[in-house]
Amino acid sequence: MAIEVTKVYIEQFPALRLIGKCYFNEDRDESGGFGKQWDEWMDGDKFAEMKQAVVISPFDEDTLGLMTMRGDMTGFTYWIGLFFPAETKVPDGYEYLDLPESNIGVGWVCGNKENGEIFGGPPHEAVCKKLGEENIGRHRNDIAGEGSDTYCFFERYNCPRFSEKDTNGNVTLDYGNYFI
Repeated sequence: MAIEVTKVYIEQFPALRLIGKCYFNEDRDESGGFGKQWDEWMDGDKFAEMKQAVVISPFDEDTLGLMTMRGDMTGFTYWIGLFFPAETKVPDGYEYLDLPESNIGVGWVCGNKENGEIFGGPPHEAVCKKLGEENIGRHRNDIAGEGSDTYCFFERYNCPRFSEKDTNGNVTLDYGNYFI
């Protein structure tokens, strides 16, 4: 089955702090992704460990793969972590990225996670196309501060959409884009 964008909509996020770990292009695995790092997080129960160290509850419980990239397609970062309220104290051993209050254009991508079809560029581009068709907004490029030309988007692993397969064996992965 090819992927399908089953829903698009806007969410409004307050200013948030992403707490987790930042990875770069040189950290990619042999398949070009960050599966090795996700395995380390999941096998090491790092999300539970981080939540215990942070003390305050996260903005929501959904785990994230958040990306930033400059408009000239350089400066790519990939974060694994959770959204917390702005100003949350960052525990030792973790990094953070402060994000402004913003509209988020969200698209749900349904497909097979085992073959990888719901991850990466093509599903993200399909969501962006569908958001554009619905006239939902355009990407913000000021995530790292005024004049930064930095874009931000994320994969949100919402349970049960991502953890429970439908009758066709597919799951849904949320793609979110910081929008104006």
